Amino acid sequence: MEYSKRVQLDQENNIGIDFDGVIHFDEKGFHDGTIYGEPIEGAVEAIKELGSKYNIIIFTAKAKPDRPLINGKSGKQLVYEWLLSHGIAKYVKEITSEKPRAIIYIDDKGYRFDNWNNTLNFIKSL
Repeated sequence: MEYSKRVQLDQENNIGIDFDGVIHFDEKGFHDGTIYGEPIEGAVEAIKELGSKYNIIIFTAKAKPDRPLINGKSGKQLVYEWLLSHGIAKYVKEITSEKPRAIIYIDDKGYRFDNWNNTLNFIKSL
């Protein structure tokens, strides 16, 4: 398949969702590297609903290959096990450390860009 068509298909079918703070409630931050929190309210149901129509791609820094193993497991393995334990692994196409090509990104730290003046003012207000 031609590259541009593949990109277009991915963008039409993929939804990128951040893991911590969007799916997983991580009130202790990195803590000890484990995935300790419960699902954020509505996350399980939303992933099931979206996963029936779209390819769900979870992006998380936990999946970075240079992160240390936790109890002998990579961050990607830990995220997958957590998804499995909450009955939603089958709705997720991929877990990655990179932002995927997608029609939309769901991220708790995202900012909706409209222009640089507003963006700089917003950042100064933090």
